[in-house]
Amino acid sequence: AASDVYKRQVLFGFSSAGSRGWADWLVLSTIALGIIVTIFFCRRQLTSADPLLNLYVFKYRMFTMTTIINIAITILMYADLILLPIFLQDGRGFTALDAGLLLLPGALINAFLSPVTGKMFDKFGAKPLFIIGLILIAVSMWAVTDLTSSTSYLYILIRTIILRIGLAFITMPLNTAALNALPRELGSHGSAINNTVRQLAGAIGTAVIITIYTIQATAHASALAEAPIFAASAAYKFMFIISIIALILTLFVPKKKAPVA
Repeated sequence: AASDVYKRQVLFGFSSAGSRGWADWLVLSTIALGIIVTIFFCRRQLTSADPLLNLYVFKYRMFTMTTIINIAITILMYADLILLPIFLQDGRGFTALDAGLLLLPGALINAFLSPVTGKMFDKFGAKPLFIIGLILIAVSMWAVTDLTSSTSYLYILIRTIILRIGLAFITMPLNTAALNALPRELGSHGSAINNTVRQLAGAIGTAVIITIYTIQATAHASALAEAPIFAASAAYKFMFIISIIALILTLFVPKKKAPVA
């Protein structure tokens, strides 16, 4: 329960920023309090003989690198799930059912590819899969950086399938590589830290993307119907930059290595 205190504070602050605004006193106070508690929590874990979360897992390079990449991937994944339906409904006039159906093929392909990428991970290691996955993710983000009122449903569907294929190449191998890099006694700590990082990255990423979308929509308010389209394109440009940074980081990921005994 103690480990949830700082996480809930930060999650609430960032998740509220998208709707209440970054200048809201509640958002600022909860984020500040969450950061302060996080600092004290981390100091306590580093000095404790029996830490709740053993932060020394970050001594292992593979775990640290995969955690950073995990943050970027989680931001992209959560932000896309929020942003795409907004664009489809507000910018293109599709129904909520249309938006949901567009996500279905990619989700099915992702589920189908997961065991395939697992076998590829055992054969080739994590790094090649990371590179392939992030190239596909970057392409899918670039494809929607110049949206227009004539962008077709089929185009966005194909783009979303490419994104899901890319995620299939990276999500499972990412978590497996991170935990394989740790000694067995640190496995549970690594798993808990991964879960915490994903929750924080999802909340922070969504808040930032919605903020960018809102600012751009307001700036193009005079364009009326075009405003959501301009705003979504701007948000996806930011997400494309994140995907490129993550791709560059994969170049520093260690090559295939036997799991620590």
